[in-house]
Amino acid sequence: LSELLGELNVSHTGGRYRAPGAQAPTASLGLLFDMAYEGPGLKVSEVVKNGPFDKASSDMVAGSVIRKINGTELSADSDPMSLLNNLRGKKTLVSFTTPGGAETEEVVLPISSGAMSDLLYRRWVRQREHEVDSLSGGRLGYVHIESMSDDSFREIYARLLGKYIGKEGVVIDTRWNGGGRLHEDIEVLFSGKAYITQDVHGVPTTEMPSRRWNKPSIMLVCEANYSNAHGTPWVYKRLGLGKLVGMPVPGTMTSVNWVTMQDPTLVFGIPVVGMRTPEGHYLENFQLEPDVKVANNPADAVNGVDAQLRAAVKELLKEIDSKK
Repeated sequence: LSELLGELNVSHTGGRYRAPGAQAPTASLGLLFDMAYEGPGLKVSEVVKNGPFDKASSDMVAGSVIRKINGTELSADSDPMSLLNNLRGKKTLVSFTTPGGAETEEVVLPISSGAMSDLLYRRWVRQREHEVDSLSGGRLGYVHIESMSDDSFREIYARLLGKYIGKEGVVIDTRWNGGGRLHEDIEVLFSGKAYITQDVHGVPTTEMPSRRWNKPSIMLVCEANYSNAHGTPWVYKRLGLGKLVGMPVPGTMTSVNWVTMQDPTLVFGIPVVGMRTPEGHYLENFQLEPDVKVANNPADAVNGVDAQLRAAVKELLKEIDSKK
């Protein structure tokens, strides 16, 4: 079925197989490990915020080495992750050595791999927030639209009109967004034009419209933007809301029905709705070009350098300063 994706040259199709029956999902301890460590056990490189070990009473810190899980020794020739199968939410005894050499053990409740993925996503967002704040000297805010969904909209809305209400501008990150339907909401939210200022005894307190972002913004895009994450930056650029920074976005702004086949373990995508512009062409297969083209070098990215983010901050500050 998936071969049709190439044959038809369309997005939003292909086959999915969903295996029936019992599975043994591997749980997570909410830790990142030192992959260069060659000794016995697992050496911790970071205790992830809000994970099972992230609590004041825990002795688990970076540099600790996990020796046993539920009494089973971690040997060099076995897969330690297999010891976490089916342990999500179950009391689990973890024995470890602290960097100071103390032997200790703690009982924790491991989380699902999905929950761990979400913690790592939040960690990634916090890193980008910090970098934007640092690079701009506190002048700019940062939001990432995780998906084109109601939940994501509520989160960025709260941040924009709460935490970042006093900022001069905001960096809107849509990279690695898989889509949904949010382009109209984003269009409205970022299209605010200040028409009046509310003063309290001569002190400016609120610019109106107060429920839309009425300051400068810039949007980050990349090759992994898909579906409505192609349509949303297209609308943003088309309406002149701000510049796009990053890499070209493949033309995948299409709606799809995911249909269960006669064999219920198979699902096939059928694109049914095309988005047609006033000029008469469809956004499907119509690549979106950024205003400022910047690629992230993998060698730099693994060292925490986000060249696209840095370019967006520089470009937005330049725009803001040019209007002063």
